[in-house]
Amino acid sequence: MFTVAALYHFAPLPDAPDRREALLEFCAARGIIGTLILAAEGINGTVAAPERDAIIALIAHLRGWPGFEALEWKESAADAAPFRRLKIRLKREIVTMGQPGVDPTGHVGTHVEPADWNALIAAPDVAVIDTRNGYEVAVGSFDGAVDPGTGSFREFPDWWEANREALAGKRIAMFCTGGIRCEKSTSFLKAQGVEEVFHLKGGVLKYLEEVPAEQSLWRGECFVFDERVSVGHGLAQGSHVLCRACRMPVSPEATRDPAYVEGISCPGCIETRSDEDRARYAERQRQMGG
Repeated sequence: MFTVAALYHFAPLPDAPDRREALLEFCAARGIIGTLILAAEGINGTVAAPERDAIIALIAHLRGWPGFEALEWKESAADAAPFRRLKIRLKREIVTMGQPGVDPTGHVGTHVEPADWNALIAAPDVAVIDTRNGYEVAVGSFDGAVDPGTGSFREFPDWWEANREALAGKRIAMFCTGGIRCEKSTSFLKAQGVEEVFHLKGGVLKYLEEVPAEQSLWRGECFVFDERVSVGHGLAQGSHVLCRACRMPVSPEATRDPAYVEGISCPGCIETRSDEDRARYAERQRQMGG
């Protein structure tokens, strides 16, 4: 059994490049796998380890960085290794929005606890916006949530500009997987002059962990960026699998489609890959023992 930790924290990290090597050594020495992103604005990522003590040690280590004392994480479990290896990357942003001036350490939306979320999004004057990508929304979302249909988080500001008039006068409630995208999207909306902006504290993962299934307004599963592919209520592993050709989630129904061949194709990408591509994927699958 692996302990999985999803974490992020916005705080100045001007020496991110200098911290990378030491953090790699720290994680490798404790068998930690997964991906962490470092940038001048903070840290983001999901990691896992066969021993929970390794994750607790990592959290304590990160909280020892100046400004990171309040770093939080969301814990879940996986029956098998949810990642193949450890990666620590340096980037301009820990979640890419591409909007200079957005400051999640300054003005952001009002955090709403999972226990209070249902009442908020049921209000008639509230527009609920899913800030995740379209393929994530297809796996599951909240009842009545607006799907911007974006392919990446970078597209959200343009979507907002095109739709802001239709949402004028509404209170805005936003959510994402773990909360990090909402830290930026709500900051962006506040900078755009939207006064009442809310977001789900801890994201969908915290909601699924804390809100009983019988009280839940979530429909479907929640896509996660690791080998579990999706999780459900109680953060139990979901029923989706990953297409190794296009890296998109595939539902149980779609795996019964003739276009789905494990490791090679799925209904979503069958028309976009050549015979040469599929031959290459088949050889890769053979080498992996599939």
